Amino acid sequence: MTDSKSLIDFLVSVTAAAIILAGWDAAQAQKLPASTTIGTNPAGTAFYAVSAGLAKVISGAGPMQSIVQPYTGSSTFMPLLDSGEIDFGIVNAVEMNLGYQGPARLKISGKNPLPHVPNTRLIMRGSPLSVSLVVRKDSPMKTVHDVKGKRVTGEYPANIAIWYHVYTELANAGFTWDDVKVVPVPAVNDGVDALVQGRADVSNHAIGVAKIKEADAAVGVRFLSLDCSAQGDARVRNAVPGYYLTTLKAGSSTGIVGDTCVLAYDIYMVGHKGLSNEVVTHSLKAIWDNIDKLPPLNPQFQEWTRERAASADVTIPYHPAAVQFYKEKSLWNVKMDETQKRLLAINP
Repeated sequence: MTDSKSLIDFLVSVTAAAIILAGWDAAQAQKLPASTTIGTNPAGTAFYAVSAGLAKVISGAGPMQSIVQPYTGSSTFMPLLDSGEIDFGIVNAVEMNLGYQGPARLKISGKNPLPHVPNTRLIMRGSPLSVSLVVRKDSPMKTVHDVKGKRVTGEYPANIAIWYHVYTELANAGFTWDDVKVVPVPAVNDGVDALVQGRADVSNHAIGVAKIKEADAAVGVRFLSLDCSAQGDARVRNAVPGYYLTTLKAGSSTGIVGDTCVLAYDIYMVGHKGLSNEVVTHSLKAIWDNIDKLPPLNPQFQEWTRERAASADVTIPYHPAAVQFYKEKSLWNVKMDETQKRLLAINP
């Protein structure tokens, strides 16, 4: 009899707990909007593919649908993100640094074309993007230190991000634009065309993209190794915060003919400070719980990991709900607290 009563009491308590939990889940669901939007670059870009993958897992976790909203570029949708007209955005760390600091506070060599977005907050640090200087395979140049006096593609009026890439790569060797012969090109692919056509000695592009494979098939190309020394790394971080250096193994991608030091910067999932804690927590949990579903969707997700999500090496502060989420996952540490405090002091 006693055993039977104990069993009944146990079942009653479990049922009560389940009802309470179900009620809590229902209450949380009621606080979620029917849908949220992710602003991103046009279809066909890496950022669009990332947005689509994240939207898929967030929508799959229900009840809130995630909708991808493409724009012509990040500078177009960043103001909408700042005002809360869109909920999330996929933007790189360098652009977010320039936007968060604003043109009045931060200019790189006199340039900061991005809109001031003081209300943006980081939700999740994603995977890195890698770029570097590229030359013909038969070029005598081996490292970034060999580019002095050479014809290097520059200006990039239609692709200002590429101007920042090359500016930082030159700074990595202690050079400026004055140390090279600038070959004006409008955009990133035009720079590689100039290299292939013999109008330039050095250009710049992302690692692992179709344009580099095309150039390699045409004339043979390889990426120059940057300076991964402590001094070289410091020059990169001082030139444009948000960049860092990493080494790719020989043969890991087209044009990586030996172990090669390259420039890297991170993809961010960004929100705004007015975004509700419930929306942020639900979205993060959906991604966290379904992280293994992302890599099959796009190669860019191979390094989109839980471990990379929270970092002290970021350029904008985290949303408070993201901070709480990472603390609960034991990813948050004292250095991150220090970074958060420093960045929030800029735009409270």
